[in-house]
Amino acid sequence: MKALVLSGGRATRLRPITHTSAKQLVPVANKPILFYALEAIRDAGITDIGIIVGHTAEEIKAAVGDGERFGVKVTYIPQEAPLGLAHAVKIAEPFIKDDRFVMFLGDNLIRDGISEVVSRFQEESPNAHIMLARVRNPQDFGVAELNGTKVLRLVEKPKEPKSDLALVGVYLFDSTVFEAVNAIKPSARGELEITDAIQYLIEKQYTVHWHLVSGWWKDTGKLEDMLEANRLVLETIERRIDGEVDESSQIDGRVVVEKGTQVVNSVIRGPAIVGEGCKIENSYIGPFTSIYNRVKITSSEVEHSIILEDSCITDIGARIEDSLIGKNVMVAKDNGRPRAYRFMLGDNSDVSVI
Repeated sequence: MKALVLSGGRATRLRPITHTSAKQLVPVANKPILFYALEAIRDAGITDIGIIVGHTAEEIKAAVGDGERFGVKVTYIPQEAPLGLAHAVKIAEPFIKDDRFVMFLGDNLIRDGISEVVSRFQEESPNAHIMLARVRNPQDFGVAELNGTKVLRLVEKPKEPKSDLALVGVYLFDSTVFEAVNAIKPSARGELEITDAIQYLIEKQYTVHWHLVSGWWKDTGKLEDMLEANRLVLETIERRIDGEVDESSQIDGRVVVEKGTQVVNSVIRGPAIVGEGCKIENSYIGPFTSIYNRVKITSSEVEHSIILEDSCITDIGARIEDSLIGKNVMVAKDNGRPRAYRFMLGDNSDVSVI
């Protein structure tokens, strides 16, 4: 088997972070989301991976390289524009050829990985296999309608969903999917929808299997989902202190402090992770917080947030929470006169003040 990982797309719901960074490389528990997908594929025994790339191609290539660090071989497949998941399958045919393959959306996280579903797919040999999860907002996803073990219909983001079963961002196919993606037409939003391709297979009497995801699954396309994914992954970490923690500091619970980091007169309550080369001084870091490399936090409080590398938070009187702070960002109290909020914010920023 081969794998196809989708790492294109514009990620408008995570702007302004994704104006300058690929959404698949935003870290969850200090690891880029895309890396979880590559590891899950490798752990399922698949080592030949094609990655669909778009306008952030160079950033993806710099982070992943040839795949050797993950124990896989990577081939990059450029997509000229985000024209739909089925379009990504269509342009990958020269790479996939006649092989069976798993398609994994690079911004999705699945707690239990994909080894089980890959084994089932190989044993049962259907033409396609879909993964489903129950969600509260099915109108935001592709939705499946079932009749017992049979998949009756798939609808992309229906206004009036017939079920709460959302398509998880992992699909398994044999080569018949190429017949489907070459037969369907673009949807109203101008994309070749993977739901339409699978519906084509259903209507042509090809075999489509499904199963319900038992553990958690997260599509990290929105801030609240990114923070929830961060929380869920942090719940699994084990305590490890490789940095320096002084006697006046307190580390509670499952906390990771990476090498080169200094914790001075501060409290960190887990689950939380602090990356390499950071300095936490006279501060409080609360649960479900990920702080990436070379961040400095002084006389401030942070909880349930993701702080990216090289940022600095200084003398913030109120607690920062439920936040995603990008790379090389400065957040500081201004003691100048006249007193005022002073911002330099990119397009699509979202700021709450008290």
